Amino acid sequence: MNWLLIVGFLALGEALYLRYQVVENSQLSFACQGGLDTWTCWARKLVIFLFMHSVLGWSALAAALLNLMRPSPVLLAFALAAAGCGLVLHNAGLAGLSAALLMLSLARPAPAPE
Repeated sequence: MNWLLIVGFLALGEALYLRYQVVENSQLSFACQGGLDTWTCWARKLVIFLFMHSVLGWSALAAALLNLMRPSPVLLAFALAAAGCGLVLHNAGLAGLSAALLMLSLARPAPAPE
């Protein structure tokens, strides 16, 4: 399951980049408000939209709940990435709850071999 570490760290790194280099960069903010039309301005608008509607937090929570009911490596990876991004990108309440649910889902006993 080393690929889960890779997914988690890549999501966390991308979220840190988006927060500190795109969203909170004042020079880029002024340039985008002044009419600059680049991919960073588009990414900035998208991240702000996702933050305003708590999309990262709700998607992390939904994936963590689904993973709690029906464990799946794909759901675990998606919930891990969404929770990491949500914690960094100001959706900490819902993303923290989903991280707790992910830890709870890892505490279940392994299925019995058939």
